[in-house]
Amino acid sequence: MISNQILQNTIEGLKAIARVELCVMDVDGKPVAMTADEMEKCGKPAAEFAKSPADSQEIQGYQYFKIFDEQQLEYILIAGGVGEDVYMVGKMVAFQIQNLLVAYKERFDKDNFIKNLLLDNLLLVDIYSRAKKLHIQTDVKRVALIIETENAKDSNVLETMRTYFGTSSKDFITAVDENNVIVVKDLSEGDSMRDIDRSAAGVAGYLRKENYKNVRIAYGTVVGEIKEVSRSYKEAKMALDVGKIFFDERDIIAYSELGIGRLIYQLPIPLCKMFIKEIFDGRSPDEFDEETLTTINKFFENSLNVSETSRQLFIHRNTLVYRLDKLQKSTGLDLRVFEDAITFKIALMVVKYMKYMESYEF
Repeated sequence: MISNQILQNTIEGLKAIARVELCVMDVDGKPVAMTADEMEKCGKPAAEFAKSPADSQEIQGYQYFKIFDEQQLEYILIAGGVGEDVYMVGKMVAFQIQNLLVAYKERFDKDNFIKNLLLDNLLLVDIYSRAKKLHIQTDVKRVALIIETENAKDSNVLETMRTYFGTSSKDFITAVDENNVIVVKDLSEGDSMRDIDRSAAGVAGYLRKENYKNVRIAYGTVVGEIKEVSRSYKEAKMALDVGKIFFDERDIIAYSELGIGRLIYQLPIPLCKMFIKEIFDGRSPDEFDEETLTTINKFFENSLNVSETSRQLFIHRNTLVYRLDKLQKSTGLDLRVFEDAITFKIALMVVKYMKYMESYEF
């Protein structure tokens, strides 16, 4: 359904062009939008006109017009003044509003289709039949992006995004809850992951200019069939969650970049606790002092290279070896051995995942 604010903006714009006072009322004679307060008195005549068989009528110096939505009377338009020019303006305004109703209904139908598509609420045969009816191409490349902001619940991010992408865009912008906005982006044949990243960065930059805080964007893999869009959406949703745990410093994350974090995210918490207990005998790896943790992280960043790690930490090579030996004695794991390093790295990620899930529950 078209909003009252859009109707108000429309008749104000048309009044500025035609210089005729306009009012839109519902079939009960209640004002929906108007450019002059005195037109509120037209409520009773408008309700009576709604019951009459006439499509237009002049009543007490005002021109009245009926606006239909698929043969159902939706609004009464009132144009202020008599005469042929006012009548002509009124007919044109009524025609314009009727076209708006059609356009917004089509937009609503498409939005409803995309929501059900994302949530897997459609049978395969329904996907293709409804897509054909709504003139939506079924075999183009698309990717689902999820946009999250800190103040999404308190502001209209959805409308901001629709403004950003524009009405002529082939992309679909919708929401299935109050927290996130979903963009099903139409891709050109030559578009790569870098192009998607660039597009996501443009969205993030625009939202920041509009004073939205803590913008995070995640996207799934590219799909070539409309039936696979829901998979890209689920991937984007996982990327958003996993990104908060293991890539919290990044505001844009792709599903394809999640790596082992994607597997850890799907592990049950009891299994994670059992793993940590077996590896560290009940001690958590995040209990180490800051110096030890910094050394471990830098050692991993440099692919277990002792020389490069000691150089970046500004310490002697022997000092780094001493720290690694000390860590081996306390944990039984030698980070210079690839298998032990993998075990330790996974353990750090598991602990991070457990902490996130515990904080999320509360």
